[in-house]
Order: sequence, then structure tokens, then C-alpha cells
Amino acid sequence: MARTPSNMLPLGTKAPDFSLLDTVSGNTLHLNDLKGEKGTVVLFICNHCPFVIHINSELVAIANTYAEKGISFIAISSNDVENYPQDSPEKMKIHAKTEGYPFPYLYDETQEVAKAYHAACTPDLYLFDSDLKLVYRGQLDDSRPENGVPLSGNDLRHALDCVIEGKKNTKPQKPSIGCNIKWKS
Repeated sequence: MARTPSNMLPLGTKAPDFSLLDTVSGNTLHLNDLKGEKGTVVLFICNHCPFVIHINSELVAIANTYAEKGISFIAISSNDVENYPQDSPEKMKIHAKTEGYPFPYLYDETQEVAKAYHAACTPDLYLFDSDLKLVYRGQLDDSRPENGVPLSGNDLRHALDCVIEGKKNTKPQKPSIGCNIKWKS
């Protein structure tokens, strides 16, 4: 497995706006309509990446827990589906239902949204506050496929708790590690 780290977008960056196709509902959804009252997590993921497959259950658990606390979650796949057909919108819809995603799973066909967020890998996680200013970016936790560290989501959970409680997150933010986004040639 290739290991690509996050680019670590500067904290305080305003969330780049977007309108993308939700592969589950078939509707075009807009960031402002999806943002949470307290915060918004934007996840760059895909169907086939072993790093994403490894954390899917924890992402679902965290989203289910924190949705009740005013946090919204938005998943985006930006992979080149011509060369990676397993990440096509049709397969994204099936994948979202199979995994029980409680959040929209959007398709970034042009890859412009991934570029705007400086996303580099799957998973690449961004947490924005109620004003859509970046307060966390990086890993879910220290668990990786085959490293034996149990999933906890503790890095993202801590950042989410800080947002909800109105506290500054003073813990070091570690880059996520995953498969590179499959860019179009």
C-alpha cells in the first residue's frame, strides 16, 4: 500500500464552497445546506482504499454520535473513475448503503473540490467550526491497516469535543495517512 500523508491545510482556512452530486439521493447538495450548527466534518474517502475500509465502522460510529451534538458530516470521493471504476457514483451509492453511512456521499467529478481543499489522500479529514473555519485536519487516530492499533477515533473525537465545548484544541495534529487521491491525467 502506498502511504500518502495529508497536506495539512492551514488552520483558520475558510471551507471552500461546493455543490456536488449526492450519489445516494441523486440530488445536488451545497455546503451551506449541509453545514452543522456547531461544526462540519468534510471527509475525502473512496470505496476501495484499504485505509478507508479500515476506518469505515469508526467513521459511522462517530458521525452517529456527533450528529446529535450539532456536527454534520460530508463524505466526498474525488477519484478518477475512468481508471478506478470501483469508485464510480453507482458503486458509491451501493457502498454508502452497505456501510450504513449516515452522511451524504458526494461525487467530485471534476476534482476541483479536492484541489480547493488541498486533499492528498483517502482518508483526508477536515473539521470546520460553526463559521466554517478550519480547526482540525489530519488523522482519525493512530490505527492503520495491519499496525495492530485498535480503532478509537480519539484524535477526531477530541477535536470534535473541543468544538462543541468552545475550547481551543491544543493537542498536536498529525497528518492522515492513506492512498493518494487518484488524479485524472
